[in-house]
Amino acid sequence: MNASVIAVGLSLLSAVGYATAAVAQERLASRTEPQAGLLRMLGSAAWWSSVGLNAAAALLHVAALKYGSLTLVQPLGALTLVAAVPLGAYLAGRHVARVEWRGTALTLLGLCALLLTTGGAAPHRTLSLPRVLAIAAVSLVLVLALVRRTAMPGGRSGLRFGAASGLVSGVASALTQTVTVSVTDRASGPPLDWRTAVVALLVAACAAGGLLLSQYAYRGGLGAPLAMVTLANPLAASAIGLALLGERLHGGATGLVLALLGAAAAARGVVLLTRATAAAPAADHGSAPPAKAQEPAPALRPTPAPPGEPLFR
Repeated sequence: MNASVIAVGLSLLSAVGYATAAVAQERLASRTEPQAGLLRMLGSAAWWSSVGLNAAAALLHVAALKYGSLTLVQPLGALTLVAAVPLGAYLAGRHVARVEWRGTALTLLGLCALLLTTGGAAPHRTLSLPRVLAIAAVSLVLVLALVRRTAMPGGRSGLRFGAASGLVSGVASALTQTVTVSVTDRASGPPLDWRTAVVALLVAACAAGGLLLSQYAYRGGLGAPLAMVTLANPLAASAIGLALLGERLHGGATGLVLALLGAAAAARGVVLLTRATAAAPAADHGSAPPAKAQEPAPALRPTPAPPGEPLFR
């Protein structure tokens, strides 16, 4: 079977797994007090369920990176948002809005355009240890710049946490590909030397950091933070692939124009999905009648109220 087909299939399964995990994380975040500490969250069974879902999706993603390049696999991560929309709507007991379907269609159309221009060959180049350390240092600076002024997640801070999570996850994907290629393509000698072990440790740190950052981001809702994660992840990974791993877009000038149009369509679809998922809870809340607005005004009684009871009901 063609390596690109395997990579796409594994990426689709990974996106479904990540979408399920994101919905589980958002539901956990909505039930958790903002002041709740990390230890309390780590003691929750729901948290570890989401960790398991993320781990399963990550394994599928690692397998996809063995068969496909970063520029092929990472854009398919946007399907996480596409899958999370109907799943979140189903669990919330509502129908998917028309604008959500439009956003889904635009996102899929943009992804198809991007896939036509990406290289599908199995990866063979790896990042050197100095480059890996430089990427880790730059990523740390960017993450600190995004979250340093955030006192409490929610609102715009949710977008910053989402951007930081997507950045860290994209870096983890790029480093994962280096580890995978180094281990599986080694003809002789031990399968894991100390340099590869260092990169593997950085992958684990990035994966854990991205998971925690996304959990904080989802306290402000699912739609906008997940969209930010979805955009920042392939952007970071593809930038590393194009700049440092020699990956290229196919088709020359025509391919570049097609990629830009596809990126614009996918971005527009993500924006529509973000607005729709952010507006859905507010709309549901606004449609509910006030608890006491329609009750008749209580009448004053001339008789005194019994002891212990309020004067007005």
